[in-house]
Amino acid sequence: MAYRVIQWSTGNVGRYALRGIIGHPDMELVGLWVSSDAKAGRAAADLCGLDEPTGVLASNDTDALLAMDADAVCYTATGDLRPVEALQDMSAILASGKNVVSSSLVPLVHPAGALPDFTAPLEEACAKGKSSFFTSGIDPGFANDVLPLLLTGVSERIDTVRVQEVLNYATYDQPEVLFETMGFGKPMDHTPILLMPSVLSLAWGGTVRLLADGLGLALDEIAETYEKRAADETFTTKPGTVEKGTMAGLRFEVQGVVDGKPRVIVEHITRMHNDVAPDWPAPPGKGGYRVIIEGSPNMTCELMLEGDDGDENSGGLIVTAMRLVNAIPAVVAAKPGLLSALDLPPISGRGLVSI
Repeated sequence: MAYRVIQWSTGNVGRYALRGIIGHPDMELVGLWVSSDAKAGRAAADLCGLDEPTGVLASNDTDALLAMDADAVCYTATGDLRPVEALQDMSAILASGKNVVSSSLVPLVHPAGALPDFTAPLEEACAKGKSSFFTSGIDPGFANDVLPLLLTGVSERIDTVRVQEVLNYATYDQPEVLFETMGFGKPMDHTPILLMPSVLSLAWGGTVRLLADGLGLALDEIAETYEKRAADETFTTKPGTVEKGTMAGLRFEVQGVVDGKPRVIVEHITRMHNDVAPDWPAPPGKGGYRVIIEGSPNMTCELMLEGDDGDENSGGLIVTAMRLVNAIPAVVAAKPGLLSALDLPPISGRGLVSI
């Protein structure tokens, strides 16, 4: 039986999810939502760079898509700066009886620890539609929940679990996120949205709590630290220009603290140029993720990503998209309600081997 799937958005993640759904042998694309009139009416295959048509045309008619018969919706519309609208969208989809996999509101990777403002409308919608909801991606998601927890399964003793994202974001074509939300290219005394009090914990606290739950840890608190570095010279990247003296590097930690000691740490080391902050940890390969477990034994595992174009950032977008798409069968089979990675069986690439 093929799972009937609607893709919701064709942005950075959405276009890869769309391509993944079309190419998946166990899935049938039955609908596609787009935000703009310019994309409405265009062929789904055209919007993700495929040559063979699917017969599905993009639509911005939300009511028509909600009325469709589908098993699941892959919701990847941006939610960081429009959380209320994203919650309303996803609640309506769930209430219509369709399961949802999403990358849009990252605190929901761990629903049990998320704010009731996020979870209450979704729980009500799941109950009404007898549907399930799962949030994931690469980070928050696979690289800092499933991967480190899998590695801890061969430990004798665990002192700390640290997950690092080490990337150059120069090819990440999201100017608003990079320059406004994160603060790259801004004066060093500027405080961007991401570094306002508790925002780091809102975004990555769910991952820290999920790891703690998987390890049987009761956290005393979640703490935040960050450090900035300035550009030595002006340089231009795909998303925009970073002037000399403005922020070009950002390093932060979100820490799960037990008895005064950070035990579970999610760390980001982000540069806009490879020459920034040479004393900070170097990336694995071109860039990716590093899991460091101190204990017995000490372990380091590096995950290096490259997309079809050889770029590490597009590799991360593909992983985010396919973490959602490949989870659809398990989410459809799950009990109704809000799910985390701890509620699902291992997700594999079943059926995806190219023969």
